[in-house]
Amino acid sequence: MSKLSFSEHIQSGYTFKKDFITLGTAMLEGEGITGAHVKIPLKTLNRHGLIAGATGTGKTKTLQLIVEQLSLKGIPSLMMDIKGDLSGLAMPGSLNDHITWRHNTIGLAYEPTAIPVELMTISNGDGVRLRATVSEFGPVLLSKILMLNDTQSGIVSLLFKYCDDHKLPLLDLEDLKKILQYLIGEGKEEIKKEYGSVSSASVNKILRNVIELEQQRADLFFGEKSFEIKDLLRKKEGRGVASIIRLNDIQDKPKLFSTFMLSLLSEVYHDLPEEGDADVPKLAIFIDEAHLIFDHASRVLLDQIETMVKLIRSKGVGLFFVTQNPTDVPEEILSQLGLKVQHALRAFTAKDRRNIRKTAENYPISEFYKTDVVLTSMGIGEALVTALDEKGRPTPLAHTLLRAPVSRMDVLTAKEIKTLVSNSDLVRVYNETINRESAYEMLSEKIEIAQREENQEKLREVQKKSKRTRTKEEDSTLESLSKNTMVRQLGRTILREVTRGLLGILGVKKR
Repeated sequence: MSKLSFSEHIQSGYTFKKDFITLGTAMLEGEGITGAHVKIPLKTLNRHGLIAGATGTGKTKTLQLIVEQLSLKGIPSLMMDIKGDLSGLAMPGSLNDHITWRHNTIGLAYEPTAIPVELMTISNGDGVRLRATVSEFGPVLLSKILMLNDTQSGIVSLLFKYCDDHKLPLLDLEDLKKILQYLIGEGKEEIKKEYGSVSSASVNKILRNVIELEQQRADLFFGEKSFEIKDLLRKKEGRGVASIIRLNDIQDKPKLFSTFMLSLLSEVYHDLPEEGDADVPKLAIFIDEAHLIFDHASRVLLDQIETMVKLIRSKGVGLFFVTQNPTDVPEEILSQLGLKVQHALRAFTAKDRRNIRKTAENYPISEFYKTDVVLTSMGIGEALVTALDEKGRPTPLAHTLLRAPVSRMDVLTAKEIKTLVSNSDLVRVYNETINRESAYEMLSEKIEIAQREENQEKLREVQKKSKRTRTKEEDSTLESLSKNTMVRQLGRTILREVTRGLLGILGVKKR
């Protein structure tokens, strides 16, 4: 088929009435077709998406260019930056010969542009500190994160109920550990009387799981001041703010990463109002290295994520998973993703070839491409793209020459990061550490008072016992003294009588 008919085929499939962003131009037989633009309607971006491909094929740059185009349309984004290479969004890009060739081929002008960026962290890194309290997690989500069974989950629900009834704030992991220790220690009888008995073995298992979570430095995430979701929806000078959560220091902590992600999605869903079928998404969330969520997730946790993916789009939020292979994402979630941007895959083994054939089946059949062949032959900055049109139908599969990011395709320097953080209004709001009185302090005080009262009671018992002992000893001494007195008195009486008798005798003789 001619390039002209191919161009008409692409343009008819990617012509939209409402606003859109342009990813690049379609390619046929290895050449870019100028003007055959591949676009994504803004209206469908809350139907989620996937960006996949082997290492070094351009996934991160695709993420970057989508975030830029959304920002220029006034749509804010949130990115999970595992590798630490997205900060360049804050600086304008620079033109070179390759970019000039690429954009001339696509038929788009290249205008270097900086995007408003907010750096964030869930550890001690540079940027706005993101935190959430244990209470905000709630017993259901916390039980899923800790991978508890039904019995253990019931105990966690009881724990939250007890804290609610007794006005004990659960803010951080120290609070959580303290109440667990209290359940099987000093408060065991109180809990049994009010709520029924709990198994010490089950409580100890929960406690061990909490400690495991703490060892992955989740203690840095739980606490105050809690981050407000509304601060992800900001604009500056009409451009959507790109919030970058720098997670390069928790790559080896998948439990912490999945805990944070599930908490964030839950908060977004809980706090944002229903949007219905809006023409423009309210927020786009990009999860880089998405396999970190799924590799160590339990079935229960996967079900929770799947449910969240289905529900959160009604809030005007789009989720985009970035990973090496589509098979990294569970099929139940993969089937919910409307946009697919597939970079090249590499076939080094028989297993790789099987995965490529399986990946090819996820894309619409095209009369122009043999999908499994194109998947292994694409160059850097090329991708197979299919999206949804304004009526929710898949667009034609397009081998796409992607446009270059208009922001810097490199990271910020340490000095630039320091300047960016120091100019942040949110840093001044959220980086103050608050340690108000909570369950840990209240229970510690309660235990201390109980122990003090117990010690005083023991002291009273000792004193009482000591008094009884002294009384007996005194009685014995008095009795002994009394007996001695009686003996002495009797002796004196006898002596007196004897003396009188003798004197009487002597008196008789004298007379």
